[in-house]
Amino acid sequence: MSIVFNDSIKDLPSDQLHGLFMSVGWSDGRETIEMLKCFNLPFKNSTLVISAWNDDRLIGFVRVLSDKIFRSIIYDLAIDPEFQDQGIGRELIKRCVEHFPDSEWLVQTTEKISGYYEKIGFKRQNDVFLSIPSKWFE
Repeated sequence: MSIVFNDSIKDLPSDQLHGLFMSVGWSDGRETIEMLKCFNLPFKNSTLVISAWNDDRLIGFVRVLSDKIFRSIIYDLAIDPEFQDQGIGRELIKRCVEHFPDSEWLVQTTEKISGYYEKIGFKRQNDVFLSIPSKWFE
C-alpha cells in the first residue's frame, strides 16, 4: 500500500468526499440532493486542501482557510477509519504547516478529539467560540 498526498487539487470527487464524511460519522446520509450537488464547494473555495489517496481512493483530507500570513484555520481533517492510526492525519497537518510556516494555526474540535491535536502541538485556548449556524446545519 502506497499513500500519495496531493496539495494541488481542491476539486475532490463529491461522491468520495461524502463517503468519507459518512465513514467518520460526520454524515448520516440524509443530505438533500441540493447539498450533495455542492458537497465539494467548501473544498474548492478553501485556501488549501491536501488529500491522501490509496490508488484512486480518497482516504483522507484536510481543509484550511488562511490569510497565509497571520492565521490559518483547519476546518476539516478526516481519515477513513480503515487507514487511521498510520500517521496520515499527522502528515496532513505537517504539510499544512509547511505551506504557511509562520502562521498561527487554529482548529475547532470536540473534547473527545482534542487530545489528538494536543499530541501534535496544538495548545488549548480559553477563548469563547461563537457561531451563527448555516442553513445546512441548523
